Order: sequence, then structure tokens, then C-alpha cells
Amino acid sequence: MILYSNEEGFIKPQGIKNLKGIRDLSIKLPHIAVGVFSEYLVKDITKTFECEKVGELTEKRPVYIMDYKNIKLTLFMAGISGPWISNDIEELKANGVDTFIIFGNCGVLDRTIEDCSIIIPTKAYRDEGTSYHYLPDSEYIELDDKYIDVFKNILTEYNFTYSEGATWTTDAFYRETKEKINIFKNKGVICVEMEGASIAAVCKYRKLNYFTFYYAGDNLDSVEWEERSITQLCNFDKKTRVPVLALELAYKIENLKR
Repeated sequence: MILYSNEEGFIKPQGIKNLKGIRDLSIKLPHIAVGVFSEYLVKDITKTFECEKVGELTEKRPVYIMDYKNIKLTLFMAGISGPWISNDIEELKANGVDTFIIFGNCGVLDRTIEDCSIIIPTKAYRDEGTSYHYLPDSEYIELDDKYIDVFKNILTEYNFTYSEGATWTTDAFYRETKEKINIFKNKGVICVEMEGASIAAVCKYRKLNYFTFYYAGDNLDSVEWEERSITQLCNFDKKTRVPVLALELAYKIENLKR
């Protein structure tokens, strides 16, 4: 049992580390941040667009200020798992971020979902621990749909197919059993990952804007596990087309405020 408390935490976020490795609240980041779980996609983005490294998150994961269509964005390599991504959000918020767009790979529970196609999660089933420290106990979290129509228009514009449905957030991928897979499939779950419920819980608690999406990787809707493109460099040409979806969404969100 995880004990939920509505009180503020005893330890306060101290912001990202500066280039000298020191936590630095004086770093002012653009308020929209794009988080990417793949280190190879982060490197590809920094080669394609003008990016300046301004700091780091835990384990020397880089944080950049980047230019995209004449707007400034925060770009960061997201930490895999609920604890890491929740810390990232807390620390980036301390430096001025109030809107998060985070995307990465996921497993599919529906074999008809094509490899590397886009998945829009509508709710996240809570089979991890982090979210229970930010929100009271519940089976799932309804995800914020504020930007979903804008994102769907971007997918149409860039000729991406997509699926929409619930996601299963777990922090023990070696315990994705047949029994659990069938249980979640019967609840309408179409994919599995490690951060969705945690991101939603932290952002709801901190009153931050957020949007998450995935690109399909391994297939669990089979007799034996199908690896497909779960490794980062597999089908990398396809995957390099995905970041622009997040950047376009950030651009459109920024322009909605003007």
C-alpha cells in the first residue's frame, strides 16, 4: 500500500544543473518543453535545428534551448520510468517550464497497430508507483485532451496514421504477463509503457499543461513476444519523422497564446 499525502514534499526542487554541474534556479527556460526518451532522436534534433545546451538533468541528460520557426523551446532527454520523469518535470518547472510535450516508444497490445505508427493515449492505467504519491488512489487517470484536436490536425498534415485508446503504465516490464495483458486488453488498453500515468499525475498535481503520445514498438499481442522496432536504431529513418510532430504541436500551442 502506498500512503498518499496532500502536503508539499519536504525536499524542494532545485532546478536543473548548469554547465558546471551545479543546481541553478537562475536558468530561465522557455515555458514549453519537448521531452524525448530516445538519445538518438535527441542527437538528431540537435543536428537538424539550432540548439544550445544550457544544462543537465540527472545522469548527465542534456537540456537545450532550441529555435523552431522563430520560437524558443526547451528540449530535454527524458528519464525512463516514473521516478525519473517525475523528477525531470519537477526540476524543469523550477526553471520556468509550464507546458510539457513528451513522447517515446511503447509496446502494443493490438497487433493491427503498425510498427512506428502514432498512438494517442486517452487514459493511463496506474500499474506503477510514482503516480500514487501525486494523486489519490484510482484505477486510471483520464489524460488531458486540451491539445488533442490540434495534434490530430498535425498528424493529418504530415500523413501519419494513428490509433487512440488507453495505455497501461507499468514500472516492471519483465512482469508484463499474459494474464495482465489479457486483463488490460479487456479494459480497452492498446499499448504499454513506463511513464504515462506518472507524467499525468505530476502535471495534474502541479497544475501544468501536458500532452503525451507514442510511436509503436514491440508487439505483445502474439503467442511469443515480437521485438519489432523496440531498439532505438531499428527503423530509425521512420522514427526521425516523429519529433516534428511534437515541435509542431509546441509551435501551435505557443501561437494559441498570442
